[in-house]
Amino acid sequence: MESYETRAEHGTWRLVGADATVPLVDGARRRYVNLDFAASTPALEEAARAIEAMLPWYSSVHRGAGLKSRICTAAYEGARSEVHAFFNARADDTVIFTRNTTDAINLLAYALPPETKVVASAVDHHANMLPWRRHRVTYLPVPESPAAHLAALDSALSDVARGDPSLVAVSGASNVTGEIWPLREIVERAHAAGARVLVDAAQLAPHYPIDMQALGVDYLAMSGHKMYAPFGAGALVGRPDWLEEREPFLRGGGAVQFVTLDDVEWKDVPDRQEAGSPNILGAIALGAVCRALGSGGMRAIAREEAELYQYARERLLTIPGLELYTVWGPGHPHVGILTFNLSGYVHSLLAAILSAEYAIGVRHGCFCAHPLLLHLLKVERAEADRIRDDLRSHSHPAIPGAVRISFGLSTTRDDVDQAVAALKEIAAHGPRWRYECDPNNGEFDPVDDGRPWPDLPVHLTREYVRHAGESS
Repeated sequence: MESYETRAEHGTWRLVGADATVPLVDGARRRYVNLDFAASTPALEEAARAIEAMLPWYSSVHRGAGLKSRICTAAYEGARSEVHAFFNARADDTVIFTRNTTDAINLLAYALPPETKVVASAVDHHANMLPWRRHRVTYLPVPESPAAHLAALDSALSDVARGDPSLVAVSGASNVTGEIWPLREIVERAHAAGARVLVDAAQLAPHYPIDMQALGVDYLAMSGHKMYAPFGAGALVGRPDWLEEREPFLRGGGAVQFVTLDDVEWKDVPDRQEAGSPNILGAIALGAVCRALGSGGMRAIAREEAELYQYARERLLTIPGLELYTVWGPGHPHVGILTFNLSGYVHSLLAAILSAEYAIGVRHGCFCAHPLLLHLLKVERAEADRIRDDLRSHSHPAIPGAVRISFGLSTTRDDVDQAVAALKEIAAHGPRWRYECDPNNGEFDPVDDGRPWPDLPVHLTREYVRHAGESS
């Protein structure tokens, strides 16, 4: 099997911007080490080439008689078939293009039958937590083991009457700790109770093969920007009936067959749930990535990333004062995500040092998973209530958080080694530069940061970057 390093040399997977160098705060330049793939990925070159090829042919879809429109329509529907094939969806499953995972889950939450009971989890990303609150939702606690989670699920489903609509919403992999959830067992238990299953695959899809037919998954939500197609498209894949029985989530052109002043005849899915002019180029880029990764072998990607995860975990644990967070421990399968804190450093300061002095890009904060972070950091309920109350009174409390490194197709052992060496140096000697904290958001910046930015043909609003902060 080729290693990540070998693949990078031979160009099997090429990511746009993977060879970029960036300035350090001391004036030197260094290759940018991207360890923030879980937040958003660079574009796979196949995605960029697909968009470049389609731009001269860009036109409307579905209703245009011109040749460009017909070609664009064929490419857009071809992308739909690529997404369908990538997840081995059932023949009658629909693929609805959305903006991202959040959009896809909100669409399904809107389309659920009245009185649907939803079972979600305290480990989930907010996108797979907040949309369900319009229904009767039960949140399972952070489990001590997969068996504990399955037992809690059985208990939550025990009072669902046969025939009543119910849905189990589960993350394919944690965006905080990387654990892969036991999807097959969850689906079996849910189906035995008459419930359907939605998988938030935002973190799982780029790293691990997903076979919807083999798993029996009813719905799957995903984001292109997590899967090397960062052009504003995602997808909801799954059974069409609930999506056809409700009026559209968005209402407008493209979703209708006929309209009068007092009535409307809606189209079937997917058109019914894709009102307005779609993100044609984003969908085409997503289709191109699904084709490239599907033909390249997701199983090989998963195996190699599992090896890289173990290597990184072992190396991180050699750093004095570093605490690594996990839900179920190292023996459980993980995608390439590791979250930690370093003694003596606020998470936002540590991330700023890694960027300014070492050209290492990481994520920090609560990763849009506040309940799970509070659990991992052992934040008591009284402290969480105090933070909430302070925010409601418009003060600016320090919000607990952590630092996360995450891997992608271009990540190598050398990237891991650079991060570990930087963290060891910081732990032993501290930062080489001075940093100041913005009291409005808790973010740290280097004092007298003179790093030049690239000359781009777009307007850059630096003040927003400096003061917006990152609370999720």
